[in-house]
Amino acid sequence: QVQLVESGGGLVQAGGSLRLSCAASGRIFSSYPMGWFRQAPGKEREFVAAIRGSDSRTYYSDSVKGRFTISRDNPKNTVYLQMHSLKPEDTAVYYCAAQRASLQIAPVGAYDYWGQGTQVTVSS
Repeated sequence: QVQLVESGGGLVQAGGSLRLSCAASGRIFSSYPMGWFRQAPGKEREFVAAIRGSDSRTYYSDSVKGRFTISRDNPKNTVYLQMHSLKPEDTAVYYCAAQRASLQIAPVGAYDYWGQGTQVTVSS
């Protein structure tokens, strides 16, 4: 079983920065693709960013490209999401996810394991 625990969320003013962390434990392998998703009140969970395990190739949604950076530290089993130039529309609960196989990167259904989420609130 795999456990994912997010941290680093909080309240920040527009234009500010935050770094989210996702610590993985259990039977997790460095080859697992990892992703970040977010869900705002009344909206569906949406893809934010992902990083493959095999070659650390990264993927971003258009809404965060150029502002967010995903990275991973395999020896520490930790994935990060560095967020800059935050906007009020970035406000959401952010979830870390992992998938056993290198399926599609963006769909929620492609991921097998999920964390509990961490709240990010951006004030205007």
